[in-house]
Amino acid sequence: MKKSMETITVLAEGKKEKYEELFPQLEALAGDERDLIANMANISAALKATFPVFSWVGFYRMQKGELVLGPFQGKVACVRIKIGNGVCGTAAKERRTIIVPDVDGFPGHIACDPDSRSEIVVPLTSSGHLLGVLDVDSDKLNSFDQIDRFYLEKIAEMILQEIYQSNTED
Repeated sequence: MKKSMETITVLAEGKKEKYEELFPQLEALAGDERDLIANMANISAALKATFPVFSWVGFYRMQKGELVLGPFQGKVACVRIKIGNGVCGTAAKERRTIIVPDVDGFPGHIACDPDSRSEIVVPLTSSGHLLGVLDVDSDKLNSFDQIDRFYLEKIAEMILQEIYQSNTED
């Protein structure tokens, strides 16, 4: 049993190191670019390339009362999600990050990709307003933890700063 716990700790430490290396790269990618869609596209691609366990990485943007598919990397996805439906819609409604270790155990899970086994969704909110969500899926169970939460929320904050800057510069 002890050996298994050591293995999990090593994997978690490796994940943290990957995020720590990736974050400055994301800041550099998005640094001078003010186009939100371009930045979301590059962030999705960088996350998917960095973490092979991520089978789908992307954004849904809030438009006219529903989540609408934005830039992503992975298989074809659901285009529109109602607020309160599935993991994305629930995270959006509750304005909180949701980690789902096994999507089969999440009531109302929307199976856009039948191979998806676990998921994390981070809402993009500013001053109580929902702007969208960052959605990451894995085809493995229990792929997400508090390390993912911390860094994906940090990435979400970076995106929110870009949204604010883009809106004030236009």
